[in-house]
Amino acid sequence: MEEITTFLKSLRESILSAFLDLEKKPLLERKKWNYHAGSGGGEIGEIRGDVFERAAVNFSAIQGSSFPMQDGSGPFFATGVSLITHMANPHAPTVHMNLRFIKTEEKFWFGGGYDLTPMGFPYEEDTNHFHRVAEETLGPALYKEFSQNAAEYFYIPHRKKERGIGGIFFDHFNRGDFEKDFALWKSIGDSFLETILPIYKRRIHTPFSAEERETQLKMRGHYVEFNLLYDRGTQFGFRSGGNPDAILCSMPPLVSW
Repeated sequence: MEEITTFLKSLRESILSAFLDLEKKPLLERKKWNYHAGSGGGEIGEIRGDVFERAAVNFSAIQGSSFPMQDGSGPFFATGVSLITHMANPHAPTVHMNLRFIKTEEKFWFGGGYDLTPMGFPYEEDTNHFHRVAEETLGPALYKEFSQNAAEYFYIPHRKKERGIGGIFFDHFNRGDFEKDFALWKSIGDSFLETILPIYKRRIHTPFSAEERETQLKMRGHYVEFNLLYDRGTQFGFRSGGNPDAILCSMPPLVSW
């Protein structure tokens, strides 16, 4: 599993570096944690500044004796990178990305994806760019499948709407050729910065009003509702005995209903 964790750690550092480059005086706090329900652990990487009200780019690699979901049983290994951004400017959207690899006694699989959530101010050129990079990375067939997965997964039933403007999502990905699956999984991670950096460079300096800020905070409420009620990553984190601070980094620092 060393090849997988090495890639994830490198990807995480490149994302942290790119995010920090957008800030003039960023605060990056790294907090390591140990997995008390087994072995391994992870590190929270939280950025705060004038651009990122809060961004977290986290890494974990854990082993346990009892898989906590319905995808297997017995001992398991799980590793991944998960990130979330909550932007100071309402015109700059929230972005989420996750890459994970899980192995149980019976099987292993890749999962992850990325999705974009404007906080009340969607821009067509941003949506088109985000999806175009995803399609160029995956090819038309897989993009169609993974984008439909995202539309279904990031749907908020009680709001009767999607969380944002979509993206790509996949889980239990194992086509029987580890090297090809691993290469595709890596290409998704490697394409992430291309999806979001041009959007942030366009939006982070847009003037905004107090009313637009209030709209952003209300839309963040919908984001919180999805993550706490429906998100499988949040559920896995808590059920597997993961670090609560790392899991709840997905929460925005300020929100209103």
